[in-house]
Amino acid sequence: MKLYINDETSKLKSVLLGTANNLGDNPKINQTYDPSSIINLKKGTYPTKHSLIEELELYKKTLESNGVNVYSLDNVPDCNQIYARDIGFVIEDCFFISNILPLRIKELNGLNSILKKIDDFKVIKLNSSVHVEGGDIILDNDYIFIGYYNKSDYEKQITARTNINAVKFLEKKFSNKKIKAFELRKSINDPSKNALHLDCCFQPVGDSQAVVCKDGFININDYEWLIDFYGKDNILDLNKEEMSIMMCNFLSISKNKVISDIRFTKLNSWLKAKEIKTIEINLKEISKQGGLFRCTTLPLYRKNEFNK
Repeated sequence: MKLYINDETSKLKSVLLGTANNLGDNPKINQTYDPSSIINLKKGTYPTKHSLIEELELYKKTLESNGVNVYSLDNVPDCNQIYARDIGFVIEDCFFISNILPLRIKELNGLNSILKKIDDFKVIKLNSSVHVEGGDIILDNDYIFIGYYNKSDYEKQITARTNINAVKFLEKKFSNKKIKAFELRKSINDPSKNALHLDCCFQPVGDSQAVVCKDGFININDYEWLIDFYGKDNILDLNKEEMSIMMCNFLSISKNKVISDIRFTKLNSWLKAKEIKTIEINLKEISKQGGLFRCTTLPLYRKNEFNK
């Protein structure tokens, strides 16, 4: 299997998509691990299995109709396998298996068939002290951006998915790249105060633009660094309410084409003004569990000028 990911916007050729086919009963509140799920459980608006399957099937058809080869996870009974991005990620031509929450460890079994298609020496299994999920890894050619949390309550903060050890690991593993780490805000009660992953508050798009929510970052200097890096005129600023409904979490399938939610009129209008085509579909039910377009996909191969 071909692997190569070095940025977020080159032409997407193959991707692993999450599945809702194996969901069991609705979780109890103490079995959840994000604030959006908790809120929807309490309100009685938690998504049904049928609605999640329908939305993911629409997403799959949309990807395939745009020339993307879509792979499926292996079935794991009674398991929420929607958020494929959490369980692994690709950097250059290596596949990294995430160290995820113990509560979710059986999700990794969904990777078995995919991993058999990859040369063993290209599959990286991380030391148990290196905690990381794919949503906290964003690539921009020479840069690897990584979201993390390093407060004293890390062990008790279930929305903290990536630690400082992951930052150190990537600095050592990719000494040829520039590593920029961003410490993220965390809350288990309020999605407007919680950046579950880096891609919930920041994502590059197009050729040299980005969508950013400053409220997702603990340190204002990190937000200002992004403004300097991309340029103020190339940034779409989102507020914390827009972050909480996952407006940062679209998927670029090329530099000038993005799959986004039909509800996100602010984002979609800005993208169109930047001459980026939007393919707008409805994944409202999926967003009720705290993830969206990027979270449900694990890109395997993007084609660019270096790997034609």
